[in-house]
Amino acid sequence: MPAPLAADGAADWLSDTTHRRWLADDARRQFAFFLASVGTEPGFHTLDFDGNPLPDTVQELHTTTRLIHSYALGMLGGLRDCEAVVDQGMRYLASHHHDADHGGYVWAMDGDRIADGRKLAYGHVFVLLAGASAKMTGHPDADALIDDVTAVLERHFWEEGPGLFADEWNRDWTPFSNYRGMNANMHGTEALLAAYEATGREHYLEKAGRILDFFLNTMAPQTHDRLPEHYHADWTVDRDYSENPMFRPAGTTPGHSFEFSRLLLQHWDLSGRPDNNAPQTARAVAYRALEDAWREDGGMIYTLDWAGSPAITDRYWWPVTEAIGVLASFLKLDPRPEDEAWYRKLWQFADAHFIDHKNGGWFPELDESGTPTGRQFHGKPDIYHALQADLFPLTRGLSRYAETLPDLGSV
Repeated sequence: MPAPLAADGAADWLSDTTHRRWLADDARRQFAFFLASVGTEPGFHTLDFDGNPLPDTVQELHTTTRLIHSYALGMLGGLRDCEAVVDQGMRYLASHHHDADHGGYVWAMDGDRIADGRKLAYGHVFVLLAGASAKMTGHPDADALIDDVTAVLERHFWEEGPGLFADEWNRDWTPFSNYRGMNANMHGTEALLAAYEATGREHYLEKAGRILDFFLNTMAPQTHDRLPEHYHADWTVDRDYSENPMFRPAGTTPGHSFEFSRLLLQHWDLSGRPDNNAPQTARAVAYRALEDAWREDGGMIYTLDWAGSPAITDRYWWPVTEAIGVLASFLKLDPRPEDEAWYRKLWQFADAHFIDHKNGGWFPELDESGTPTGRQFHGKPDIYHALQADLFPLTRGLSRYAETLPDLGSV
């Protein structure tokens, strides 16, 4: 029988001792489960539902970097056995993903062979996030990694005119496409804010602010607070774009609205809480996504069409985790009854359907009956999303999460 999520009659789950202990317990179980990602060879394994390595040996850049980031958070939370994962990931970035011939970081390796040599903004911003998190642990190679990937991002990806990141190049930095996208910029904002927190360098905060201004202050009011995903090279919306239905689906993706809303509050907090509409904007965008995406039988649908109707109705774990993150921010800043109700509803659904109480970790997707399945994802693809859903509510404020993590062994 799973442990109770919170004490009976608890008025405020964020401060409830039972709930905080439950969050820390789930985080520890995730850290224990994903330790099996470390093998005897360089890099990491992807794990099946039971924690066994899957036969696919391709290692993608975002998997490497998210493990570094996540286990760095574990180190900052005082947990043992996390340092080895960070060290392995940092070595693998330098020995395999880093492109000694052309600079930058290749997207995917298979053993010592480059499986996909593209240079993607999405991957490079996660390198910056990994470097920032590693720096907060005092890792000796973090400064060099931050400086290297920052130089690559500024030289090849940052477009000063619009103040946004371009998306993709071939391995030798020749053009791959004219595609521009929100997702790389959203995670770019996440990485820039972490880099600012780790280094104090103002240019990271300034760049994050420019990205947020475009998507939250320019695009959101034009699109009824639904954020377009895909753009032409001139940063006009590409309403006809549809590529990979998993990673670049048509329409809008409510889960990304939760992430961007939380990042807007993080930036606002780091900027000294200026007298602007950031809290109201974050709330409007996040609540639009909640209303659009939540299914009456539970879970978040994946995408909407341009009329705001459900498009891809599959239910994945990560939109739920990101909704939890932004609701925790609302509850810290300006708690309202509806925030508490949604926060509880989401955790209750995650506890009943996504969390693997037997083995640890979260199942990534559900079928129509609410049962874990593996149609789009193989095994448990990462610790990153679900771990942060556990940790954000345990931190004190809207920013500097790594600095305010409690001791996860004594919560």
